Amino acid sequence: MTVTVTESWTIDDDEPVRVSPETVSGVLRRRIDSGRLETWLASSSGRSLAFVTNSERAMVMLLEEAGDPGEHAVTPQAEGSSEGFALSNGQHDEYPDEDTVPVREALRLIEHIVGTGSWPLDARRVVDR
Repeated sequence: MTVTVTESWTIDDDEPVRVSPETVSGVLRRRIDSGRLETWLASSSGRSLAFVTNSERAMVMLLEEAGDPGEHAVTPQAEGSSEGFALSNGQHDEYPDEDTVPVREALRLIEHIVGTGSWPLDARRVVDR
């Protein structure tokens, strides 16, 4: 008999909030609307999922453990860069557009990762390890 362990995810904040594939997009959108542009999700297996946005594009990174350089979603051949990625420590970053994805795509990726534990098959990403 095979037992499947389901990974659960929470918003890693002062007051952690458990999310599901059905709720994570709404939670992230509300955080964006309130000016919270950086969100870290923590899984029950010790993995981390980062979502940093400027409200138009987002950096999505999946890390296997603390100190892991991880992997991040990309938009190959995108040109230019975007500013306004505000981190919780007050830092404001600018990223090449090829290293980010539109927010709508970022939310789709995060919903899938929260639901299945892995990137969608069609996700374009770069492994930074």
